[in-house]
Amino acid sequence: MQKTSSRLLSLLSLLQARRDWPGALLAERLGISPRTVRRDVDRLRELGYPIVAAKGPDGGYRLDAGTRLPPLLFDDEQAVALAIALQAAPTGAGIEEAAARALTTVRQVMPARLRHRIDALQITAVERYVPDPQVDSAVLVSVGAAVRAREVLRFDYASPGDGGAPGTPRRVEPHHLVTWGGRWYLVAWDLDREDWRTFRADRIAPRAPTGPRFTPRELPGGGVAAFVADRFRGSGGSGDWPCRGEVILGVPAAAVSPYVHDGVVEELGPDRCRLILGSWSWVGLAASVGRFDADVEVVGPAALKDAFAHLARRYADASSSHDTIRHPDA
Repeated sequence: MQKTSSRLLSLLSLLQARRDWPGALLAERLGISPRTVRRDVDRLRELGYPIVAAKGPDGGYRLDAGTRLPPLLFDDEQAVALAIALQAAPTGAGIEEAAARALTTVRQVMPARLRHRIDALQITAVERYVPDPQVDSAVLVSVGAAVRAREVLRFDYASPGDGGAPGTPRRVEPHHLVTWGGRWYLVAWDLDREDWRTFRADRIAPRAPTGPRFTPRELPGGGVAAFVADRFRGSGGSGDWPCRGEVILGVPAAAVSPYVHDGVVEELGPDRCRLILGSWSWVGLAASVGRFDADVEVVGPAALKDAFAHLARRYADASSSHDTIRHPDA
């Protein structure tokens, strides 16, 4: 028979593996009597594990949620996955320091064989040149709770450059809390504007209490990922960019296709391809095409040709300028 301490760990591991365990099955798996199972369960409760006993002829046990977080057991794969997730904790959520401390705690109690695997995988998060605004983790928890409870969320929404002025009051049915491009967004049905909206979480100041419960609406686009991608293309639900044009480039299709995301690339020969691409503006689209450093033939529309002409004049002026930009301290 196992020693009491190792037997308790085995019992805890079993309770974490599935929701409900009949007492007789636990006794059989551990090779002990049902009475010993009851005593071991009582010892785990004394250590802070909230174990609920089910009554009845097949009475059993379930590890439930408690008022504090007791020590946890992880198998090898779970421990490695947890350590990797903590290293790759999303920035902008205000949890970076807590994630680092949690990783240190997990690593300290890992067996050597797992610690070596984690130490071999060092992930460095490199921030963008312009760091994204940090989101208070309390805001994420508050918004996430409203999403889960399906309760109307009231908040003040700040506008860019408002100088700290009070935000605009909003009432929404929150549906999803998502990340996109390093930022957190709330996808919600705006009750006052009667339309779907995306809100930047760093500009949300939740109000208490939340409103009444609601029945979730069907999100357009076939799912939250498709909806968010569609909105950030600027299409407003049409499934396309506001500006889309067609060009022929003097480079192979293989040199273009990895960099155009939702664009369409057609091979026209070993050194030519057709590119159909979208953007927020015609000038932005022309600039995106110019990055391929290739001869360009504009198929259409005329607005794209005008955008190329506009950029050509701008670049020509820049190349012919003789003004020298001096450092203020020079």
